[in-house]
Parts: sequence; structure tokens; C-alpha cells
Amino acid sequence: MDLNDILNMGANMLKDKLGDNVDTDSLQDALSGIFGNEEGGFDLSNILSSLTGGDEGEGSSLASIVSSWIGSGENESIDGEGLKSLLGSDKISSFAEKLGIDTETAANTLSDVVPNLVDKATPEGDSILDQLGGLDGIMNMASNFFGNKS
Repeated sequence: MDLNDILNMGANMLKDKLGDNVDTDSLQDALSGIFGNEEGGFDLSNILSSLTGGDEGEGSSLASIVSSWIGSGENESIDGEGLKSLLGSDKISSFAEKLGIDTETAANTLSDVVPNLVDKATPEGDSILDQLGGLDGIMNMASNFFGNKS
């Protein structure tokens, strides 16, 4: 599944939450600011990098939630505040600004959509987790990549 498929799926999910008064192109543009990379692909590094920041308890809790989205099985939920910690308030604010909605509405709406998008974007999640050494491997990789040695 490429980024355009993911953005289209996300736009449709968001339209269900926000109503038809927001057009699909605007939704896709706002989502690409969260998930797109410079090469036009789906970028999980933003999410993975946040797992190494903040206090240890919060990072561990977020890592568990994100691994449920990547792995097979049921996706754990996340609230708007957790999503702000995960993605960064700046990304949530930018998303909200592009759509002309407040940041709380954006965070709460995205908290329903993001787990499904990450899940759909990583259909072979178990093999990805195994290749990365499970949850600990993801945390170590993100720490090393972003220079946050714990």
C-alpha cells in the first residue's frame, strides 16, 4: 500500500468523523504533513522517534500502544493527549490549521484514525516487529537513530 492509498483511506475515515464540509484533497494534504516523507512514502520515523523522548513511563506506554498498531491483533486506543505526545503538538496544530479546526478536535479525531492507518500501512507487522527485534528492538533502533541513548 503506497502513501496515496493510505492518505485516501485516512481522508475517508476523517470525513466520517468531521462530516462532508471538509474536502478530500484538504484532508489528504493535512495527513501528508503527518505521515509523508520527502520521497512520497509512508514515514513511521516521526512516530518511532517520539517513543524515545519524554519520561520513561510515558515512552514505554506509547511504545506498547504503537506496537499493537504495527503487530497483528487488536489495536490499542490512544487519546488526544497521547497522540499529541506521539506525533508532536506542532504536527497536530499544523493539521488543524490546514483544515480550519481547533487542535483539540484534530487530536481527538486523529486518535480514532491514526491507529487504523498505521495498522493498514504495516500489513506484515509481525514480521516487521520480528525483524526489528520486537518492541525492545524498535526502542533501541529509534534511540540509536535519533541519538537518544537511554
